[in-house]
Amino acid sequence: MNRDRYDQSLSTGSERAAAFNRDGVDRMLSAWNGAGDAFDGAIAEDPDFALAQIARARVHQMNMEIPEARARAARARQLAAAASPRERRHVEIMAATIEGQPKAALSGAEQHLEEYPRDALVLSLLLGAFGLYAFSGRADHDAAKLAICQRHAGHYGEDWWFLTYLGWSYTEAGNVGIGRVLTERALPLRPENASAAHGLSHALFELGEPESGRAFLSSWLNRHEQASFLHGHLCWHLALAAIETGDPDAALAIYERQIRPPNSPYPPLNVLTDSASLLWRLSLAGTSGLEPHWRDVAAYGDRFFPQAGAHFGDVHYALVAAATNRDALQTRLTQMEVRAADGKLAPGAGAIGLCRGIQAFADGDYSSAVRILEPLMPELVRIGGSHAQRELWEDTFIVACLHGGYPDKAARMISERLHRRPSARDRAWLQQANAPR
Repeated sequence: MNRDRYDQSLSTGSERAAAFNRDGVDRMLSAWNGAGDAFDGAIAEDPDFALAQIARARVHQMNMEIPEARARAARARQLAAAASPRERRHVEIMAATIEGQPKAALSGAEQHLEEYPRDALVLSLLLGAFGLYAFSGRADHDAAKLAICQRHAGHYGEDWWFLTYLGWSYTEAGNVGIGRVLTERALPLRPENASAAHGLSHALFELGEPESGRAFLSSWLNRHEQASFLHGHLCWHLALAAIETGDPDAALAIYERQIRPPNSPYPPLNVLTDSASLLWRLSLAGTSGLEPHWRDVAAYGDRFFPQAGAHFGDVHYALVAAATNRDALQTRLTQMEVRAADGKLAPGAGAIGLCRGIQAFADGDYSSAVRILEPLMPELVRIGGSHAQRELWEDTFIVACLHGGYPDKAARMISERLHRRPSARDRAWLQQANAPR
């Protein structure tokens, strides 16, 4: 009987198909390139291998190749009838994710892992900044990610992937010291592990060590240039560290060289969110001449996200539309309101409010931006993503307060953030808020 790397049986009689599948899974878990090719290899060796089919569908989904993803998922469902009970449930959970049934996928994954805790691909669906917990609309999703990792830690030991995501979960849940240690333990176990490089970047960000972050990422990216589908996002982290250290010109150069659409080869949700958020941060830092870049991102957003759907994409689409096309922003807000009324907007009306706050800020109506955004700050976590990604709306609120004549409100927000981590940029804003008026 062929088995996967976690010693679970595989319903394929082909040793080569099993080997290709193991390689593909490792590449997915490490955010490395070549996962699709590996699963194609497994399918060529055994076209009836359901797990390879559903994993290939997942790669299609991540690349926003939705018709291909759904067709593969449907085929995997058919093939799973002849597979083991674990594999049938694995396929059902993955297919529910691909077919836009996140609640069913989340509850199914939690139940499945009670019986099959070493089904790493299923566990991976729940984790990370774009996972099922993060995009569930729950305010406690960071704690939920850590809890399920702790629950199943005894089944993984020193596994490089599990240490990576256990460390990431500790970091995002607020215990950055443990998170950093675990992530640094994972890196040498598989150096070609972009997920671990990403987790360490977040730990250094949360520790307020942007120079260490720049040094680490510059070295890691030079040794693994463009070899992962997280490469562009890691460059985003590098640009974020540049902004934090007062070097927005370097951040813009990184954007132009490594992140900007339209020809970026990375997953579209990463490309849209990284591009929009970085340009917005550069605008807040006073960088001018960004209009051509905004237009490029607007065209990219209309291509891959033409309708409201993935709410994290929608709130970033709103940044782009606020900078380029107010009619498009209003259309997106209307679509989001329809989804909210139908119970399909996981974070609820707060996500719409964030977009309206951005609209007011872009219009120069800072008083309205403060009024809209202030009550939403405690709910910001519900949009998902990471602390680093969500800080954009906090930054916007702070700058709106400073421009709109609410320095006390800005000072309170900044002080809360400085209590969590050091930040030269926040200290400069706090000095501005406390300046004699």
